[in-house]
This record gives sequence, structure tokens and C-alpha cells, in this order.
Amino acid sequence: MPQSPDFIRETKIERLLNQSFGYLLRLGIGLSHNYLLVTVGRKTGKLYSTPVNLLEINRSRYLVASRGETGWVRNARAAGTVTLKKGAKEWSYRIRELPVPERPPIIKEFLERFAASVQRFYEVPKGSPVEAFVSIAPRNPVFELIA
Repeated sequence: MPQSPDFIRETKIERLLNQSFGYLLRLGIGLSHNYLLVTVGRKTGKLYSTPVNLLEINRSRYLVASRGETGWVRNARAAGTVTLKKGAKEWSYRIRELPVPERPPIIKEFLERFAASVQRFYEVPKGSPVEAFVSIAPRNPVFELIA
């Protein structure tokens, strides 16, 4: 799949690191915001997993797609549900994709908290005002998780 403004493909090294980190998450090893996101393939029905950072704000939980229109984004949209796993524990959620106008403050907070691992995906630097995130909001899907 070619690189596009709506999708940032992972490099071979990033893929290897994600697979390694996913293995650790399967063992239950990771920070409190690290989870393995499991989605059902929209075409194949197979289960796919990828490490994610879960953003919690005022008892609400969000997933932000820093790489844009990834496979997990399209699979989550199609299924309407996702599962988060860490070790032997798993939690299933319905999802609500935030409309573009609601995304900027969530993306800003996501970048503020997780800049060390995601800043490279954003042209807007950490610490920018929320208005700076309006232009990138259409390219960064955000999902609210509903128990």
C-alpha cells in the first residue's frame, strides 16, 4: 500500500518493534495506558491486534489513530466494536467515532501525554494551542470507547 496523506505506513523496524511490544502486552507487561487493540477483519473475519495508547479524560476513554486511516481504524468502523487486552484480561467496547470538529482537543491531549512515542506522526508540536490541531483533525480518526 503506498504512502498517502491519510495513512502513514509503518517501517519494517516499526513493525518488528510493534510485534515485540505486542508480545509483552500479551504477557501483561506495559505501562498503565498501553494495551493490545484487537479488531475483527472487515473482509477476512480474522482477529488483528496492534499496540495502542489509551487516552483517559474525565472517565472517558479514547483511541487516537496517529497514523491515520490504518487497518485497525477501518476494521473498528466496520465492526462497531473493539477489544483491549493486557495479559489475561480483556475488555470489549462499542465505539463512537468523533466528528472532525470534536477531535482537536482530544488529539492535543493525546499528543501532550504521549509525545515521546507519537510526535513524529504530527506536524503540530506538543504544546501548541488547540486551534493548531483543527487542520490535522480530518486525518486523525478518534474513537470514544463505550462500555
